[in-house]
Amino acid sequence: MVRAPHDPQASDRVTLPPDAGLYVELALDVAEQDRLRAVAPGPVWFAEPDSASADDARVLAESHIALGNPGADRVARAPQLRWMQLASVGIDRYVGLDWPALEGRLTVTNLGGLFADPVAETCLAGILALYRGVDVLAGLRAGESWSKLDVRPGLRLLGGANVLILGKGSIALRLAELLAPFGCSVAHFARSDGHLRTRQELDARLPEFDIVVGLLPDTADTADLFDRRRVDRLRPGAVFVNAGRGTLADETALVAALASGRLGGAVLDVTREEPLPAGHPLWSCPNVILTQHTAGGSREETERILDLFADNCRRLADGEPLRNVVRWSQGY
Repeated sequence: MVRAPHDPQASDRVTLPPDAGLYVELALDVAEQDRLRAVAPGPVWFAEPDSASADDARVLAESHIALGNPGADRVARAPQLRWMQLASVGIDRYVGLDWPALEGRLTVTNLGGLFADPVAETCLAGILALYRGVDVLAGLRAGESWSKLDVRPGLRLLGGANVLILGKGSIALRLAELLAPFGCSVAHFARSDGHLRTRQELDARLPEFDIVVGLLPDTADTADLFDRRRVDRLRPGAVFVNAGRGTLADETALVAALASGRLGGAVLDVTREEPLPAGHPLWSCPNVILTQHTAGGSREETERILDLFADNCRRLADGEPLRNVVRWSQGY
């Protein structure tokens, strides 16, 4: 798997007391809890995800290490906290904190490229499902309707498709690898090293692409990047995929383009509102596959999170830079 390069900085190294306490806010079984006790430098406290317990808040405030995604307000009121390993790639929950003040004492690491394989595979699966009519056929099966002659003429081949991937992180690079055997032509939109680097280049070349895949973080630069004007610039029959952040696209414009038949489909792992409320047009919009923010999931998800945490614990003990340190000035 291709991984984005690591850029060590002084903040990647964290100094802790030898008996530093660990606060864990994850759903874990007994064996997983025992594994954490074996790698933690000091006592370990386990809390349920999104805990509202006053006892949990007190322990977090007294801990030096946190694993999971505790509430932002609780993190801000945890003066002893020195390192927080998120159980996510996204950092949206914590963006509003005073990082110019906090960053001097608190280092945050996220999951980096841990979800590259599952998210890339979900994107590919969704694209293939639309191209090969799997979504339509699944619905026909549910209704016991044999419609071979209606479905077959509309099936498409992925081979040779022109694909634009928004972003060039670990997921984007992995998806490009998965598309290569299909003979797809892949371009990246990325400010520093993309084939397209500016919004002007994006606007000029958007109509060239059969598939556009959003894999961007939620920043001021990426929010509403695909407004109505850019949705309208997608070529007729194009497939739009978003497995980055729900703020990327104007969903009203996307629904209109799909309902009219101008776009060939959408694969959406993320939406602006999650869970998607009952009655939302995306539930009934044609040619839409909703994967409900499951793209990063796998049976090995928790094990892989603990693997990363254990490796960072070893790095911490050996004085090495931690992996996947969040750069708050960059927004990811």
